[in-house]
Amino acid sequence: MAPWLRSCLRCYRSGVRLLLRPDAACRRGCSSVQGEVRVRFAPSPTGFLHLGGLRTALYNYIFAKRYGGAFILRLEDTDQSRLVPGAAESIEDMLEWAGVPPDESPRRGGPAGPYLQSQRLDLYSQTAQQLVETGHAYYCFCSPQRLELLKKEALRSGQTPRYDNRCRHLRADQVQGKLAQGVAHVIRFRLEAGVEPFEDLVFGWNRHEVAEVEGDPVVIKADGFPTYHLANIVDDHHMKISHVLRGSEWLISTSKHLLMYRALGWTPPTFGHLPLLTNKDGSKLSKRQGDIFIQSFQRDGILPEALLDITTNCGSGFTTNRIGRTIDELISEFNPSKITTHSALLELEKLPEFNRIHLEKRIEKEEHCKLLIQHLREKIQQVYTAELQHEEVLQEDYIKRVLHLRKGHISSLKELVGPGYAFLWVRPSFSSQQVAVLTTEAQLIASLVLKLIEAYGEELTVDRLSKDLKIMAKQTKATKYSDVMKLLRLTLSGLQQGPSVAEMMVSLGPAEAINRFQKLLLLSETS
Repeated sequence: MAPWLRSCLRCYRSGVRLLLRPDAACRRGCSSVQGEVRVRFAPSPTGFLHLGGLRTALYNYIFAKRYGGAFILRLEDTDQSRLVPGAAESIEDMLEWAGVPPDESPRRGGPAGPYLQSQRLDLYSQTAQQLVETGHAYYCFCSPQRLELLKKEALRSGQTPRYDNRCRHLRADQVQGKLAQGVAHVIRFRLEAGVEPFEDLVFGWNRHEVAEVEGDPVVIKADGFPTYHLANIVDDHHMKISHVLRGSEWLISTSKHLLMYRALGWTPPTFGHLPLLTNKDGSKLSKRQGDIFIQSFQRDGILPEALLDITTNCGSGFTTNRIGRTIDELISEFNPSKITTHSALLELEKLPEFNRIHLEKRIEKEEHCKLLIQHLREKIQQVYTAELQHEEVLQEDYIKRVLHLRKGHISSLKELVGPGYAFLWVRPSFSSQQVAVLTTEAQLIASLVLKLIEAYGEELTVDRLSKDLKIMAKQTKATKYSDVMKLLRLTLSGLQQGPSVAEMMVSLGPAEAINRFQKLLLLSETS
């Protein structure tokens, strides 16, 4: 563990964040004094939020809350040609839905705004001009055609394409002449040798001599918009970002960014590069997979806490690794020193199990259960509309009873409006032929069950019913116990499988159970 981080965690654990003079190493490395930790999630609205992006946002959010800091959402929308309509709004919607809302954002505002890069162009232009004036950047007039030829030639010779830095050698009078003529140009940052090593929170000491392997990067494009390399360091500086937690694919670019910080005379934040979130087979998550977008999980009835749980459970950075953790538990158990460099293998096939556990937790909490009841009621009305057996199935007590009986058995509310549970909302149909296959004693069995229900009154319980149904089944003369249960299940649900017969009866309630067995009785009498 880095020395400053050990110091930081000592400060946190000993409760000295409010001291006027915190440990110097802690102050430099983690800024763990109350209110100084500022982290950001900075996606590009060229697409909708997916699971990899949510995981990055989640680690930033947890880090901020663990150390009493602020979590900022900044949208890097400078690539205007690739913007997806509605993506910017959707990203913030999905963060709020997931339970990781930003403290500052385009929607919420804040002291360091605006939080859309397209509204900060003057700031980037001024910074680029400063770099030009100090000799750390220069105007490049190379045409797209020349750059394409350089690329093709490099590929032809088996080399990595890179700019040859031709325009850094133009004389001042040549530059002024081209500018006066209005020649299209970009601004490039002058990469220099002598990169200083930096200590990453996760990957330890790193150093990449970027000048040896890359050409000078563009920082301002021909359309006046900045590239990521300039915009992200300008915004991080002016937004007073203390820690940059981002994907490990940016690790190799950090030395380049540190050169820019040095050229501008700015103190860089502390960097921590998170290992990749990958598919179970180790392949990178791809937006083309389609099913990794947060909106699709929301649409499929996945609970946000289940998504947060599975994306941290498959990774690292926590003192425990168990299913069922809430966001508050994730925050309290977070330990940056436990983040490893290994890729996090995501096993999405386990998501239903995560969802089942978190759904059970929600059902058990009164305030959360009320929201589930409301949501399920809406789904029932959408799916069954005019088919509903009666309005009572939409009552809070009825739906609540169903949820409590099924908790631990279902993975999502969507299951409850599927064919396997239609009997809860719509009276099933069955034929005398189906009954005849099971028994010739249907009339006797229906009468026995009706007497049993009437004896109970309003107090039906699963355990007691299970025992009494077994006793009742012994009163038949020619029907096996298993066939008695099949007949009762057919009468209650029209199905051959599902919850126990006793649970079905308790779910439906005495009045509806009586209604269904009276139908069996009438069918038996007329056949």
